[in-house]
Amino acid sequence: MKYTPAAKSIRVVLADDHDLVRSGIKALLSMVEGVDVIAEARDGKELITLVESLLPDVVMTDISMPGMDGITAISEIHGKHPQVRLLVLSMYDTVDFVKRAVASGACGYLMKDAPPFELEQAVRSVMATGSYFSPAIAQRLLQPSEPTVDDELTHRQVEILKLIAQGRASKEIAYELGLSPKTVDVHRARIMERLRLNDIASLTLYAVRKGLIKP
Repeated sequence: MKYTPAAKSIRVVLADDHDLVRSGIKALLSMVEGVDVIAEARDGKELITLVESLLPDVVMTDISMPGMDGITAISEIHGKHPQVRLLVLSMYDTVDFVKRAVASGACGYLMKDAPPFELEQAVRSVMATGSYFSPAIAQRLLQPSEPTVDDELTHRQVEILKLIAQGRASKEIAYELGLSPKTVDVHRARIMERLRLNDIASLTLYAVRKGLIKP
């Protein structure tokens, strides 16, 4: 699509917890005519705050970030500001990730190893047509999908699983979530039962595979 000089600039907010990655994406987008990176965030909470104050046209966000992750942030932003185009830029390419992102409100998904020209293509496409999925991701979507983490666990169980996979003890998890240690232990037992896993190492591997924590 040819850019018309008279057209209004596309205002983009970037979110990624790696400063170097964010700087690289910003540098690439700064070379695209008519695209303006107006702010950057390191996590989901910061991203939501920036969107509230700036109301960008496009949000380009990673999924796996500390604190509030990209999926949770996407869901909250989409609920409050459905006009904002939410584009995922991730290292994860499984069907599970893509479907969770789309179900939360993302309208586009591309990989971090995509060629630089695809960044421009993705931003322009979500603005012009409302969606963009890279060829690799579109191919993944044609494959049969396994159950998502949201199909298998409750929201509270997902919260607890993340913290277990980060090596937190029951007392720490209980304090952070405002629960009793006994309640955390009950949740952990139910998580293991639902997932048919028998130890913390297996739970951690599951959390990594589903993108709940970084490897």
